[in-house]
Amino acid sequence: SLAALGAASLLLVSRRLRPERVFWEIDWTLLVFFTGLFVVTAAVHHGAPGAWWHALAVEGTSSLPALTLTSLLLSNIVSNVPAVLLLQPLIGAGSDAVLRWATLAMATTFAGNLTLLGSVANMIVAETAARSGVRIGFVEYLRAGIPITLLTVLLGLAWMLLLDM
Repeated sequence: SLAALGAASLLLVSRRLRPERVFWEIDWTLLVFFTGLFVVTAAVHHGAPGAWWHALAVEGTSSLPALTLTSLLLSNIVSNVPAVLLLQPLIGAGSDAVLRWATLAMATTFAGNLTLLGSVANMIVAETAARSGVRIGFVEYLRAGIPITLLTVLLGLAWMLLLDM
């Protein structure tokens, strides 16, 4: 965040680009959306939903298949980056920590391909395409997202289970 702030400050101070042009390039709607995801994530982390969330999350991370499924579902509710932040305290340390972290990374990354909401990158592409006159709808995206996600997540889980042997 400091590097981005520093680079933006240099652009504004150097006067190579007019500040209006820099601000014009910012997608404010997407920025507010992304910020909102982190507000929701912080609320869950600090106990807004309570004990039911913790019990659900603990059960949903009890094995590699459960962790994969939980990551897939959560990534498409709150997006994949906030999903990692929510599940992070439950991964922990220990003898299988490396494999569990790798499974979380694999599952949330691949899960981001399921829906437009699965990854902020998908939202950026859809917003940019819309500005060019191309509309990518939720259902349209699912036609590609479902098979791609199911195939990659299942292959990834199979690989993680092989590594666990």
